[in-house]
Amino acid sequence: MESAVDKLFAGETVLCDGAMGTMLYSCGVFINRCYDELNVTQPETVRSVHELYLQAGAQVIETNTFGANAFRLDGFGLRDKVEEFNRAGAAIARQCVQAIGEKQGNVAYVAGAVGSLGLRLEPAGKTTLREAHDAFAEQIRALAEGGVDLLVAETMMSVAEAEQAVLAARSVAPQLKIAVLMTVDEEGNCLDGSSPETAAERLTAAGADAVGCNCSVGPATVLSVIERMRAVTALPLVAMPNAGMPRQIEGRNIYLTSPEYMASFARKFLRAGASWIGGCCGTTPEHIRAMRGALRAMGAQETGEAASRASANGVGDVDAGIEPKPFAERSGIGRRIADGEFVTMVEIVPPKGFDCSKEVAGAALLAQHGVHVINVPDSPRASARMSAQSLCVQIQQQVGIETVLHYTCRDRNILSIQSDLLGAASLGLKNILCLTGDPPKMGNYPDATPVFDVDAIGLANIVRGLNHGLDIGKKSIGGSAGFTISVAANPGVADIDHEVRRFEHKVEAGAEFCITQPVFDLKLLEQFLRRIEGFRIPVIAGIWPLTSLRNAEVLKNELRVSMPDTILQRMAAAPNREAALAEGLIIAREMLASVRGDVQGVQVSAPFGKYSAALDVLAVLGEEA
Repeated sequence: MESAVDKLFAGETVLCDGAMGTMLYSCGVFINRCYDELNVTQPETVRSVHELYLQAGAQVIETNTFGANAFRLDGFGLRDKVEEFNRAGAAIARQCVQAIGEKQGNVAYVAGAVGSLGLRLEPAGKTTLREAHDAFAEQIRALAEGGVDLLVAETMMSVAEAEQAVLAARSVAPQLKIAVLMTVDEEGNCLDGSSPETAAERLTAAGADAVGCNCSVGPATVLSVIERMRAVTALPLVAMPNAGMPRQIEGRNIYLTSPEYMASFARKFLRAGASWIGGCCGTTPEHIRAMRGALRAMGAQETGEAASRASANGVGDVDAGIEPKPFAERSGIGRRIADGEFVTMVEIVPPKGFDCSKEVAGAALLAQHGVHVINVPDSPRASARMSAQSLCVQIQQQVGIETVLHYTCRDRNILSIQSDLLGAASLGLKNILCLTGDPPKMGNYPDATPVFDVDAIGLANIVRGLNHGLDIGKKSIGGSAGFTISVAANPGVADIDHEVRRFEHKVEAGAEFCITQPVFDLKLLEQFLRRIEGFRIPVIAGIWPLTSLRNAEVLKNELRVSMPDTILQRMAAAPNREAALAEGLIIAREMLASVRGDVQGVQVSAPFGKYSAALDVLAVLGEEA
């Protein structure tokens, strides 16, 4: 019968842990210590690292035994401690898996970490293949007796060394599956000069259960190695890169690759054919948590795509629900877009406190002047503000103007998302803008824990299901939530191919109209609209009246909004604050007049709560009429 461990090697996505040495060093353990000895002398320190990775979502944790082989321990005068250190390392990891599993209900597995021997084998060195085999066998036997679920032979310097690790595992612990990971240079070749293709072919022939790459110079190089290995082997592939190359800062080696960057590569590894994803030197629980969010988001995206395909074919769980009302009957904005009316929105940011009288008064002013909809952001730039849902409800109840609720995945798991959306529907909120959300480190609480169970694509799929009367588990909620589903788009991003792909996925997941980031470069908007012709939905263009040169620079450099030099020059030429405000309005009015014929509406921002400025921009519509 197939065991639970066997299933890990059957192609499903597996999230591994990150660096052990990096974390132990951060705990104050000097680099001249034998880290494997800590399994006996400081087990609580090792245990704390395992627990952090498990809490971050790791499904496989590696024992603290990377250097617990006879050759490496001999350098510390501890050659006779191989069995003791490996058994202890396995026991600590096993205890953590059991404790966290009982507490969180998670299933995780212990991988016995088998590192490279740290020397050259014959003919390049004096150590024989037999000696290497025996050293690996001694360590693997102790790990097996300690109770590990599987083995990971990692940072292998040469293919010959990696082959001996596999052969040793097969001789002393044939019941354990083994993943074998090579380390490579900047060109993607193994340190003995072998190509990734050669390594994958030889390790497959030797009997490895999975192959891959770890450590090395960073995620980009590891990605290329995975792509090359995929071409020559059908085995599961493992990608566990360093967090980039370390830099020396005040005498310490610091890894600067962010969790978000690693998370972006987690998705790329998966698309390239890897099924096991994790980290090596420099990666921390924060990196693993971010990677978990990215992988879950991909899963939700795939679910959304499958649901869309099933709906198109007349089959699937979504069709087992009820049919929602037509788009035009779900809300005022739905009716206006369906009727071809040019829609006007103004963005009102929630206050930082609990008094929203200014915002409600602003909404009333805008409604009096004919604005159709109020857009309410959800703690933009990861700042702590009144909930967007609360402000939407108060605006609708006190002013009577319709709102669009921005909803981000940053702070909520999929259970909270469902609860919030059901509550929004019950309160009469009918328009949802599905957003992934800015990471907390951008805001005033950078240590806040991000969630990102799903991203905007997965969220759109969830909302679509609620519209069909089905919850996340495909169970009836008693009726349709009746939302209109909108998403964001940024025509000015550097990687426009990625943006267009994501936009297509959003449409497949259920998006019915979109709202763009502020538009300043009309050529980029035109190019974006051409790129999405095959899956076009109504587009609402974002318009932002600039208030100063600094405001323009922040949008360009911090919010990644494309800002032509000509506009920066125009703002820089303004001699004073009043002139800058006036120039910003002129630019915004020009943008609105230019895009009107190409889009289905505009969203005008009101920087710093200047609602009259938004009305001044929209006045150009009346002048044209």
